[in-house]
Amino acid sequence: MYTVAALVYPDALASSLTLPMEILGAASQTALGANRNARPLSFLLAGDTPGPVTLASGLTLHTTESRDALPPLDLLLLPAIWRTPLPTLRSCREWLPELCRIAAAGTRICSVGTASCILAEAGLLAGRPATTHWNWFERFARRYPDVNLKTRHLITQSDNIYCAGSVNSIADLCVHVAEDWYGSRIARAVEHQFSPEIRQPFRAAAWQDPPRSSHHDETVLQAQQWLQDRLHQAVTLSALAPALGVSDRTLHRRFRQATGMTPQQYLNTLRSNSARDLLRRSNLSIGEIAWQLGLQDTSHFSRLFRRLNGMTPGAYRAAVRGKLFDPG
Repeated sequence: MYTVAALVYPDALASSLTLPMEILGAASQTALGANRNARPLSFLLAGDTPGPVTLASGLTLHTTESRDALPPLDLLLLPAIWRTPLPTLRSCREWLPELCRIAAAGTRICSVGTASCILAEAGLLAGRPATTHWNWFERFARRYPDVNLKTRHLITQSDNIYCAGSVNSIADLCVHVAEDWYGSRIARAVEHQFSPEIRQPFRAAAWQDPPRSSHHDETVLQAQQWLQDRLHQAVTLSALAPALGVSDRTLHRRFRQATGMTPQQYLNTLRSNSARDLLRRSNLSIGEIAWQLGLQDTSHFSRLFRRLNGMTPGAYRAAVRGKLFDPG
């Protein structure tokens, strides 16, 4: 089971809690519908103590967990803070050592908007890239000069620490998490269901510390870079292992251990991600996109895209372009 917790404080914006809950919940339900062995998801709300918390908006949320006694988590969400974050920072001060412990355990932690100030107060952003709500850029930079503030990025990632600048950005980030947990097909289905006209791929929106991987196998990192560099060529995977000086069997074993995928699956994912971007942003034909991705056979490309995304390239292009604002 994937366990996700969200911290609840009186100045939290409810939408930055409910939207991630709905996106990740929909991904879990869709995955279980396709495969009963998929991992279910549990979403917890945590506060100072269990009980009702009335937000500044007037909504009341009922927390079930104490923030000081959270179970092991796969994801911890720090929701956006309404207006100034300073009262919330004061109320969270005694909890910051526990937040550092959660981060040290490897839990993926995501802040929304000025909740990045909580991470910065805990020292978790020192020397790291981060972003925050645009209205707080200058004050954030003055208060946390040791943080590498990225004002041109809506999402930042450094190891297991993520910052999203807005509620829309946390939606993009949750689609990325859903893809990591349940695969590209499930993520695309959920993405299209929520808002296909505005979503931006995580890799296009995010600043990530290199290397862009959560593992530390240097040979696999070289293999990933080799595949990325040849994404627009007709790749011969049999040349990959010799180029790295290892056997094909060793590379496949280490690649799967580090990434959860075979080199071919990883290459297919790279191609699918690039194809979605081209379908969104260009007027290239399906055949031209296939050619740009090193695939000579348009039919093969279409089958691959449909297998990974749940729809044909043409249907995907129509979906992401079909809800644009029409003033007429």
